Amino acid sequence: MAQESWPSPGHNDRAVTDVEYEKLSARFSDDGVYGSPLNTQVVSAGAGLSVDVRANVYASVRGHTWTSGTTTVNLEIAANSSGQTRTDIVLLRLDRSDWTVRAVIKQGTPGAGAPGIVQDPGDTGVWEIYLAVVTLLSGAGTVTVRRNELYAGSRVRPLTSITHNPLPLPGELQFETDTGRLSMYDGATRKTVFSSSPIVSAASPLAAWEIVVEPVLELRNGSVHLRLGQFTRTGGALDGAADSRLPVLIPSAYRHPSRNIYVTTYITGARIGRLTIYPASTAQAGQVWLTQKPDISTGWDVLPGSASWAVD
Repeated sequence: MAQESWPSPGHNDRAVTDVEYEKLSARFSDDGVYGSPLNTQVVSAGAGLSVDVRANVYASVRGHTWTSGTTTVNLEIAANSSGQTRTDIVLLRLDRSDWTVRAVIKQGTPGAGAPGIVQDPGDTGVWEIYLAVVTLLSGAGTVTVRRNELYAGSRVRPLTSITHNPLPLPGELQFETDTGRLSMYDGATRKTVFSSSPIVSAASPLAAWEIVVEPVLELRNGSVHLRLGQFTRTGGALDGAADSRLPVLIPSAYRHPSRNIYVTTYITGARIGRLTIYPASTAQAGQVWLTQKPDISTGWDVLPGSASWAVD
């Protein structure tokens, strides 16, 4: 077969067949119900041996739109007298014999768990997606329904760090082209899925301390990882009761929004001290102070460990 494309004037006067339509539209939308699990479940237990598909639900199956309509759809469940529990599933099925999508019941085998779904990849057969799982005890006159909707979801939206979608949908992914940050909206806030920064210097020289090993940090997936380095006291003896700022300043984008970060440090002579990294909400935002320690003499070294914290 030669190369072809559609719709186009040279292809059947722009008309497309049902098979061609599916191939054209199947990737316009992912399979699934429109919405999210924050919405009311699509299928619930009905009266007796039945389930109800709620009204005004829309979905897409291989690019074919389905709606439950303006009134509740009731689907009957076959009785079970087998002596074992039976699991049925409620699904949406695209039937390529007539190109319709309908909510239907797929009956399971007693004692064998839920039946599988079928997704025939060719131009014939059916394509099914989940809506719910139905449990029916042997001899029971009612059913139990567990929601299991497949939702269509959202595509990854390219934007910049200052042009966010003001009304995102739950599950919406956003990629910031200027920062390389991938975030997801969880229904309330955006959460970082992936982020990465180059190595950033956190050095901020002070006369009282010499930087022997440069403090540096990196951002990975919403977490800051700081290596504090090594510092030598050059500003005279330091009383143990006096706090002292070290030559480190965390850049604003990498500061914890509200909590102090504490780091253990070794001091010359096998002594121990503690550093405090101040958050963005304080007057000392981003500063690193030696806050608990012994008396320190000129020439002594401070060798702190590393620290990590979340910024998103």
